Amino acid sequence: MRFFAFLLFWFISVVSPSDKPYVPESLPGATIVSAEETIELILTNSDLVVIDARKRSEYVKGHIEGAHSILNTTLTPSLLKAISPDKSTSLLFYCNGIRCQRSSDAISKAIDWGYTTIYWFRGGWKEWQEKRLPAVTE
Repeated sequence: MRFFAFLLFWFISVVSPSDKPYVPESLPGATIVSAEETIELILTNSDLVVIDARKRSEYVKGHIEGAHSILNTTLTPSLLKAISPDKSTSLLFYCNGIRCQRSSDAISKAIDWGYTTIYWFRGGWKEWQEKRLPAVTE
């Protein structure tokens, strides 16, 4: 039993959040935007579809108003088509920030499925909270 406790402690200490890899600096086919640019897009583009690629448990604790909660691993072509049938509609993806790969994964899928106007809020929820921008909770 002690051995398993040691193993668990070792695993937790080795795989800490600060050891997570950073997401890429850019993604071909996506335009990176800051929190301020995200707000500008939301205010000026009434057709913008915002997708929060985090876990539902994170989304309910706080998200950008109007964002759809779609975990990257559950995103499918039919689900994306249901909320954005026009593949030229602007899509904005975000997750937990520069160490969260969920939004970059979701973006790669959307690009593969033919979506052409994609924005990536790379700083994600972490940047949004650091700047104390408005959030919606459930």
